[in-house]
Amino acid sequence: MTNVFLYYNFTPFFKDESGSFTGNDICFSELNSEHFMIFEKNGENYNLYISKYQSKKEVGKTEPEIMEMLVENYDKSIPEHRIAIRRYFE
Repeated sequence: MTNVFLYYNFTPFFKDESGSFTGNDICFSELNSEHFMIFEKNGENYNLYISKYQSKKEVGKTEPEIMEMLVENYDKSIPEHRIAIRRYFE
């Protein structure tokens, strides 16, 4: 997973303080000034979300305006999972 995080420029993981990710660790990558891709680390699993905030300073601090789960239990060896993330960065 480290290669995925580095390739798509995700931040280091940090503790969610918003309650939106049940206090799990999250990392994010900026798609534009208001839309972000977020990985939530839940134990050994990663869930992938697309979300909208007013700014990147709000990610993990306040609840997102919009949040949609793209992939539950992300697995980079599954082509559909790789496509789900890649289509947002093209």
